[in-house]
Amino acid sequence: MMPGAPALAQAGVAGHPVSVCVLRDDGAMSAARLIREPGRFDCASTQHALGPGDYWALSEEIGERSTPERPLSIRFASVWQKSIALDILYEDGRIVRVPADPRGLTPYIQLGAVAEIRLPPAQARVMRLLWHVEGSANLRGILLGARISTAAESVEANLKMAAMYAAFGGLALALIIYNLALWGALRHRFQLWYCAMTAGLLAYAFSSSGALAWVWPDIANNDRMRLNYLWLGLMGGAALMFARTFFEERVYTGRLGRVAEGVAVLIAAAGILVYLAAPVAIHAADLIFTSIFVGLTCVVVPTLWRAWRLRSNYLWLFAIAWGAPILTAILRMLGNIHLLPWNFWLDNSTVLSMCAEAVLSSLAIAYRIKLLSKERDAAMRGEEAALRLAETDPLTGLLNRRAFLEKAIGRPGDQMLQIADLDHFKSVNETLGHDGGDEVLRVFARVLRQVAPPGALVARMGGEEFAILSARDEAVEPEIVLARLRATRMPFDLQITTSVGTCCGPIGTEVDWKALYRGADSALFEAKSAGRDRVRNAPAREAA
Repeated sequence: MMPGAPALAQAGVAGHPVSVCVLRDDGAMSAARLIREPGRFDCASTQHALGPGDYWALSEEIGERSTPERPLSIRFASVWQKSIALDILYEDGRIVRVPADPRGLTPYIQLGAVAEIRLPPAQARVMRLLWHVEGSANLRGILLGARISTAAESVEANLKMAAMYAAFGGLALALIIYNLALWGALRHRFQLWYCAMTAGLLAYAFSSSGALAWVWPDIANNDRMRLNYLWLGLMGGAALMFARTFFEERVYTGRLGRVAEGVAVLIAAAGILVYLAAPVAIHAADLIFTSIFVGLTCVVVPTLWRAWRLRSNYLWLFAIAWGAPILTAILRMLGNIHLLPWNFWLDNSTVLSMCAEAVLSSLAIAYRIKLLSKERDAAMRGEEAALRLAETDPLTGLLNRRAFLEKAIGRPGDQMLQIADLDHFKSVNETLGHDGGDEVLRVFARVLRQVAPPGALVARMGGEEFAILSARDEAVEPEIVLARLRATRMPFDLQITTSVGTCCGPIGTEVDWKALYRGADSALFEAKSAGRDRVRNAPAREAA
């Protein structure tokens, strides 16, 4: 509900309507005479067109009896006014006065921000009611939504409103706690703005529902409505910042992002302005507040257009979640400037539409986090793939020399290093061409992977030289490597052999690696010199 508008949350469910006519107070009028002179009152003019000031408001003839068994009340909207007194004319001519209170309507506020004044029981029927309204700002009207209700109808209305606001309050608290917990884990800015928006809505519902007057009975009713403006302004600013941070950054690049942030600040500032300036200039403050809220649509429409053009993943969620609040805000603005007549459902729509928005936006947050998680997982997979590419020899798929050394140096315990070099590989390239030579290298790499024990490192060290590093007591016999290669079919049935040099020892440091490699390389040279297609073992090296 927009602050200052008639808050008739219960008017549609409690009692039956009573028409009211008004008369401007000239300061010298008597309630006892006016209540018996209905012809002096204006029943045709639109109330808000009469301007601010002090007024008398007279009901139509009622003709109902308020008894102890069936007490009656008069219920009417809470609007901006300094004080109000009520005179009740009974059928027997007696007039009972309910005096004005310095707190305004606060003592009479019910849930839904509806004022309710009990009509004292009597044997005579209640004929007419006469209100004396002092300091009416007359933003929307002087006395609106008057209804006669029974005590049972009032209790039922309060229970319905209590159920609605309690459900909303519990939902809002749950959403705030849930999203704060998510923010603690994920640290997305839109989560904090969502919590700020929902907290502002919760505070607005607390004050606009009238519950604040129950908790703080000494507050003036006008001050309660000032708080309505304040919370609504802060909530509107937070809501716009939530949208600003919820969409992908590309949607708000350039001027649109700056405009959105500026309007968010202005909306929050407008709420603060009304709170501070309302006691002395409520009309000007309310006009500024309404005008700035219209600016909200000036941001939302370009946002939706750009999100559609850029194929935003979140456009449909935003449109569904914000459709009702945006439409409600537009209609409420039209009502505030009197282009639309007052309507009960429209007047009670803001909390309900924002409640739906809060729920749908929470689902939108969950959906966005899901997409962000997918993007993160894809990025991690891409990073892992890039890392594998950086570590892998592109021809054979084995570790390259750099990756082999990073993983090898520092392995605990004695290791066996086997250096294998294909025999006469130059003649293979000359016979088969480089493409054929590459296929031979790939086949040999596959042989090494097949014979290497679990946990072994297999790498292409460069050219036709390969290495297998494994724990000494788990190493594959080099003769098995030779035999498997001889039995493997090569391109064009070419017979390919290899020579292997081995050396055992620690590999805890780079110095250890160099020593181990020199030993295996020397053994490989001996195998080549001895006729190739054989194995030679270097003496085991001891730990330093």
